[in-house]
Amino acid sequence: CPEPIAWSFSEPCVQQCPESRALLFPPPVVLTMPGPILSSCPQQSEVDSARPAWLEPSCPSPSSQGLRGSSG
Repeated sequence: CPEPIAWSFSEPCVQQCPESRALLFPPPVVLTMPGPILSSCPQQSEVDSARPAWLEPSCPSPSSQGLRGSSG
């Protein structure tokens, strides 16, 4: 909307620029960030409950888990 000159006419600025209202709606990209990461490795959340699963860069391989348990 331009300068608040419409105030002198006591008319809402929405009538002058109704299209600008559509630009206020944000894109639904935020829903894609935490979605796939948590669902990719649900088992890890049970193993490492101390820290959130989203901190990990990627799910550990099946062979990696075996090495952890076989300490000796």
